Amino acid sequence: MMRLHNLRPRPGARHRVKRLGCGESSGHGKTSGKGHKGQKARSGGSLRLGFEGGQMPLIRRLPKRGFNNAAFHRNYAIVNLTDLSEFKAGTTVNEQLLRESKLVRGDFDGIKILGDGELKHALKIEADKVSESAKAKIEKAGGTVTMRDRSAEKPTPAAEDVDQTSKPSGEAKPKKRSTSKAKTKTSRK
Repeated sequence: MMRLHNLRPRPGARHRVKRLGCGESSGHGKTSGKGHKGQKARSGGSLRLGFEGGQMPLIRRLPKRGFNNAAFHRNYAIVNLTDLSEFKAGTTVNEQLLRESKLVRGDFDGIKILGDGELKHALKIEADKVSESAKAKIEKAGGTVTMRDRSAEKPTPAAEDVDQTSKPSGEAKPKKRSTSKAKTKTSRK
């Protein structure tokens, strides 16, 4: 009968460790399997992946084509209804509360509530995205869902320009330089 104390790996599944630097009789003597001299034989001597000896590597020789949406990917912190059930009834659940309770961590573009689990009492939830099933369960429990307005938090470049142009009228405005070049006539005799 097989028990925990007599479990063994299958024969051939485990290999004996190659013991290096243990003398000539070890079977890996003298150069310890590194061959004779050269960069790869030295301690710490190794070449990075794709290195071609200083020649322009293949990855840089090939043209880069196409478009990748990865630069525009938005990363959302996921919170399930089972995680929200630990809060008391009537609590306003927002990003600050979720961070304090260690349900979300790190950098992300917003919070998304998913409908895994059940909500036992009413909560006021502020999030960037909410799945349909989660919204239905929250409203069934008597809670409310409010979508956060991210555009109000970050000022747009157009709003910054308006702030700079609306200066008090008492200040003197700097003179604009003329962009047209002055034409000079030269006479040849």
